[in-house]
Amino acid sequence: MALRKLPRLASIALKRHITANLGLFMRKSVLAIVLAAAVCGAPPARAQDGAAPFDADLQRLAEILGTLHYLRDICAAHDGAKWRNEMQALIDAETPTGERRARMIAAFNRGYTWFQQTYRACTPAANVAIRRYIEEGAKISRDLTARYAN
Repeated sequence: MALRKLPRLASIALKRHITANLGLFMRKSVLAIVLAAAVCGAPPARAQDGAAPFDADLQRLAEILGTLHYLRDICAAHDGAKWRNEMQALIDAETPTGERRARMIAAFNRGYTWFQQTYRACTPAANVAIRRYIEEGAKISRDLTARYAN
């Protein structure tokens, strides 16, 4: 009679073992998936308000776009809206929220306002500034792409 109960007891013990360890296995699996998503740069990681390692570069780029938005307009380039649209595209691509978004917008406005206070009309110095800021913006864009693009 004891021999007949042995397979049944072994089966019960196995079920208890599987049930007890299934929760641990599931927690480890879910944790592994979440960590893999975070490491791969999944959107939930970008949606946080914490500063990304490239935020200083993005803020500088936003400031340059604000500067170009103002300067190109006063120098009759007739593409001033282009730089504002580029800023909007940057925000749309990065999808910052909260404080990060506010910092990017503030940087754009700072670039615009500073040059608005400095230049009332297009001058040779304004044209030099435009050229230099376009070069700097292009360099920042290339560096960011090389460093952080997949």
